[in-house]
Amino acid sequence: MMSNFYEPRSRCFLITVSKEEVDALTNMFKDLGKANPSRPEKLERTQVREQLHVQFGVTDDIILDRIVRVFDLDSDNYVNLSEWLQGLSVFLKGTYEEKKQFCFKVYDLNDDGFITREEIFNLLKSSMTKLQTEEDPDEGIKELLEITIKRMDADKDGKISRDDFSEAVDADILYLEHFGSCLPEPKDVEAFLKVAATYPPYRATYY
Repeated sequence: MMSNFYEPRSRCFLITVSKEEVDALTNMFKDLGKANPSRPEKLERTQVREQLHVQFGVTDDIILDRIVRVFDLDSDNYVNLSEWLQGLSVFLKGTYEEKKQFCFKVYDLNDDGFITREEIFNLLKSSMTKLQTEEDPDEGIKELLEITIKRMDADKDGKISRDDFSEAVDADILYLEHFGSCLPEPKDVEAFLKVAATYPPYRATYY
């Protein structure tokens, strides 16, 4: 089961997301939940994927899947209201430290606490495929992988730990999304919250 790294920060949830924004996101969740009459208190992963794709332009299949999996804290293949709000609080308005944790979790494809060479290769290949014009694009990716490991693997164990990732990002912010874009642009955050604010209010009957 995926570890719940949101727990330590749950008490300060409203620091980065206002009450009005929480209400709007709740209304949006409940409206989307109407598509699942037998389970309106949860969203299908595909519904969350669609929102990420349509509202934020996330097109990389690996990144899309991983963001949804990070949202799905109990790994039940659904996103409930609490997971929706907690996930979006970091995705939309997370602190610097929260964003580092979030991106690491997205890139840690098998949830073992490390970003391995194989994971780096798959992430880079997925994000760079459309840009490749070489006959053997894998060679270019392998070269970038080796450069990345050399610069980010502080303890030289051949993989990137949470601490390695954090230190690399602290030294150069460009490493935050080095393996694929998984955070929204400010203009997209503003647009999404405006869309959420248009959903009609519902009486709170489930969480």
